[in-house]
Amino acid sequence: MKYKIGFDIGSTTIKAVVIDENNQICYKSYERHMAQVRQKALDKLYELKEYTKEPFQFAISGSGALGLCEQGNLPFVQEVFASSQAVHTFYPETDCAIELGGEDAKILFFKGSIEQRMNSTCAGGTGAFIDQMASLLDMTLEEMNEASLHYNRLYPIASRCGVFAKTDIQPLINQGVDHADLCASIFQAVVDQTITSLAQGRKIEGNILFLGGPLYFLEGLRNRFKETLKMSDDQITCPETAINFVALGTALCAKEEYTFEQLEEKLVNLVNSPVHLEESEPLFETEKDYEEFMTRHKSHDAKYAPLKGYDKKAYLGIDSGSTTTKLVLLSENQEILYQSYSSNKGNPLDVVLEELKTIYQTNPDIQIYGAYATGYGEELMRHAFHLDGGIVETMAHYTAAKAFNPDVDYILDIGGQDIKCFKIRDGHIDDIVLNEACSSGCGSFIETFAKSLGYDAQEFAQLGLKSKHPVDLGTRCTVFMNSGVKQAQKNGMTVEDISAGLCKSVVKNALYKVIRAKNKDDIGKNIVVQGGTFQNDSVLRSFEMELQREVIRPSIAHLMGAYGAALYAQDLCHEKSSILTYEQLCNFTHESKSIACQGCTNHCSLTINTFSDGSKLVAGNKCDKMIKTNKAKVELPDLYKEKTQMLKDVKNRYKHDKKIGMPLVLNNYDLLPFWSAFFDELGYEIVWSTPSTKQMYHEGQQSIPSDTACFPAKVVHGHIEQLINKVDTIFYPCMTYNVDEKQSDNHYNCPLVAYYPEVVQANIDLKGTKFIYPYLSFDDINSCANALVLHFKKAGINFKKKQVVKAVEKGKEAYLEFRETLVQKHKEAVQFARENNYPIIVLCGRPYHLDPLINHQMNQLLTQLGFVVVSEESVPRQEQQKVNVLNQWTYHARLYQAAKYVCENDDMNLVQLVSFGCGIDAITTDEVRDILRQKDKFYTQIKIDEIDNLGAARIRLRSLKEAIAQKEVR
Repeated sequence: MKYKIGFDIGSTTIKAVVIDENNQICYKSYERHMAQVRQKALDKLYELKEYTKEPFQFAISGSGALGLCEQGNLPFVQEVFASSQAVHTFYPETDCAIELGGEDAKILFFKGSIEQRMNSTCAGGTGAFIDQMASLLDMTLEEMNEASLHYNRLYPIASRCGVFAKTDIQPLINQGVDHADLCASIFQAVVDQTITSLAQGRKIEGNILFLGGPLYFLEGLRNRFKETLKMSDDQITCPETAINFVALGTALCAKEEYTFEQLEEKLVNLVNSPVHLEESEPLFETEKDYEEFMTRHKSHDAKYAPLKGYDKKAYLGIDSGSTTTKLVLLSENQEILYQSYSSNKGNPLDVVLEELKTIYQTNPDIQIYGAYATGYGEELMRHAFHLDGGIVETMAHYTAAKAFNPDVDYILDIGGQDIKCFKIRDGHIDDIVLNEACSSGCGSFIETFAKSLGYDAQEFAQLGLKSKHPVDLGTRCTVFMNSGVKQAQKNGMTVEDISAGLCKSVVKNALYKVIRAKNKDDIGKNIVVQGGTFQNDSVLRSFEMELQREVIRPSIAHLMGAYGAALYAQDLCHEKSSILTYEQLCNFTHESKSIACQGCTNHCSLTINTFSDGSKLVAGNKCDKMIKTNKAKVELPDLYKEKTQMLKDVKNRYKHDKKIGMPLVLNNYDLLPFWSAFFDELGYEIVWSTPSTKQMYHEGQQSIPSDTACFPAKVVHGHIEQLINKVDTIFYPCMTYNVDEKQSDNHYNCPLVAYYPEVVQANIDLKGTKFIYPYLSFDDINSCANALVLHFKKAGINFKKKQVVKAVEKGKEAYLEFRETLVQKHKEAVQFARENNYPIIVLCGRPYHLDPLINHQMNQLLTQLGFVVVSEESVPRQEQQKVNVLNQWTYHARLYQAAKYVCENDDMNLVQLVSFGCGIDAITTDEVRDILRQKDKFYTQIKIDEIDNLGAARIRLRSLKEAIAQKEVR
């Protein structure tokens, strides 16, 4: 009997299969290799001695095996080929196989020609992503799976990488969302990532084979795939060999014969072979350097006093952060009576409850005269424990920094997922930079990696101080860096060297990817660093080495938000606090339930928190329609709301029996008045698709060919799907050029806006609906009319050129009239603001940022904060703005004009909406920032995509409001 052995060495596990000459499985195993790839392969060979006879055929596959095979001259089988071989042998009726591994994800299509799709270097939507989420929720994978089976509501969560998803999940945890809903939503995120990123427009249908560990072990994940793809049980197979499937296929493909002695010799040589990686200079050359470093930083220690027996006024600060909760209790003399720093463990309320009980138990007579909260969970903490108020994070951290250095001119706070940078000028916050949804350069990555290696974050950091040869990991996104770290592990680098290398990379990411510092003078001279990440001495040392400048790290760097909130409470509170008493804390209960708001078509996911005293907090709302909190006394002018109503009026103005469909997407938000009047003149009524909803987006998800497109482009697919069911003909022209507003060197549309109809035609099954997508330009009415006549004729609709020319003229008149009305409403809004002393925000973006699903009602959030909101397209036309970039796009020229306009008006500030995936905005954001800074104006950027949790945006806008108020005082 001859035997074949197949190894599949992945990013986190090693799988082995032994088959006989009849392809019967004699042995199979699945275990984690803990990055000890070579040793584990050798151990596995010894284990297999009793299951096989010599000589045997042997091969290796997997993402962790290629370097091993090259160095050891071992037979390698490409894993997609191995999977295909196993499918053809054991499941020939399969149409599509979906395989999710530790850091790999792939789809194999067998219908027609074989086609495979794999993820790139990003581990989003894989087992590693699910592991990270389990760690964040403080749950085992088994507990996550069980909880997901009992969900009530799904929340949108990004899965393109783990750090993005943490940013989406953390506010949901802080709102009190049920863990069952969170677990199911995480699994749904993996499904969405697989469909949009891997399938890339090809439909997943027919008989489906589920492979890989996550799909084998997690029933909840399989259920999400089944429901999303609308599959029956008969169409889905998850075999017992799902976790060993690639190893099984590798065994089938094995050709080269070995004896145990021959293979053992090769593997032993690999285990003992030296490795070479790029290295950087050590953090400390000598022990003396380290001692001097520690002595210098110990000089910035906080003052302490005992809590027990303290009988004067005390002030409490709570910082409910993204991954941790911090408490500081101060005496009248600003001495720390009590402090705590705890992981949220998925439930920050329980953490704070226990800490408050401890304070009362230590000193039952404590007199708290002020209690303030800050951070992501500020609102939840305020309502739950009846605190006296809340302070925006940026002000809390600045207040704390001033206590350690009154001359501070730059504050850098790196937390678990957040980076906050404040420039201080003349004693006030002058500029604020916060990281976007990406947490590149934050502390949670180091913590997650420490856990994966079996260390806590503090122990892991200490190891880095001893490194003599830190690994150079570059400045990539932290999830991409996973691969580099794993490779360093596989090549035998020490944990010390990896720890130091990670700390250096986190610092470089923060400086060059988030702050985008051009040189060290951009940062400042009196720098205070804070946040839990800077408690890591390796990160602090790396930061000083990179800047070549000494900085101040207070001993309570990790508690600065809470410390600042306590100081703020001391300034503002002069009567006894309303915080819950010890008896009330002992009886404290909290329940949360999720509902869909029915106040409008957005159907926001609301979380209703009910506390033991009967009080309630509704979280997740974007407006005050369903709750009576923070209700503005006056309805402030909002040009986004005004334009939405104006477009609605235009749509309702024209009625005809003959209909033609158009999607309300991208540039059609700008040209709706034109096309409505154009088709009215020709005797047609346009059936516009309705404003975007999540359901609409999911309906079109399977035909999206690229995950790198911006969200406004992705929603187009859902609009087309809706129109297919409503009309016989859809009109959606390609437009290289926009309307020439004489404000720029040229007047292009961006490529996605210009040519997305081509994507629609190539990727969506139109089910017999006629799709008219001519290339048009309004610059030449004659050629425009010719193209329209020709393409309508092909669709069986006959117009005379004369009719079309007249219709184009009518459309232009309606378009210009609409624009003029918008400018007039802008002037009225500005007049109202000035007469009633309200600050004005020019909320800039593109016309399609009017879509409520895309802008997440950012305009309403601004009016709730007391701003009058106008838009960049409502700004009165000015002379062409001279800029430092190629100014050739109409919509971008409007941005530059708006920035110049803001600079000329003292009571205005600008907020720019940017869609993830918009490459051109990498240019516009820098240019708009430069225009504003020339006139000492704040620049605020909000990055938006399909995720609608506004925690970070709310903090940023509140920080802007506070900075504007301080500037006015100055």
